[in-house]
Amino acid sequence: MATAKELMEEAAAKAVANADAAKANVGAIYKFVLDGDGGGTWVMNLKDNVGITEGDGEAQCTIKMAAADYVAMVEGKANGQQLFFSGKLKIEGDMGLAMKLQKAMEVLK
Repeated sequence: MATAKELMEEAAAKAVANADAAKANVGAIYKFVLDGDGGGTWVMNLKDNVGITEGDGEAQCTIKMAAADYVAMVEGKANGQQLFFSGKLKIEGDMGLAMKLQKAMEVLK
């Protein structure tokens, strides 16, 4: 099973490779705060300077969840909406951008 850090590193490479699609289809800056084993904080810029950096920073939408739930979501074993409605995924900031998160994940696959 991959770790959240490994998945973020893979997503970072894909974001840069698909920078134009990221800007056109998403155009936002997200922060992921992942708790537990393998967790950390990452800023995912899909707006102007496309890429993903580890560490804290400004974002339009912040996603907070357990690192294990993030891994399960990215690997298709968990549904983001179900995680949200069960209280395992919390959103701060622009809720409309949270709805675009599915498009973001498609760009990064």
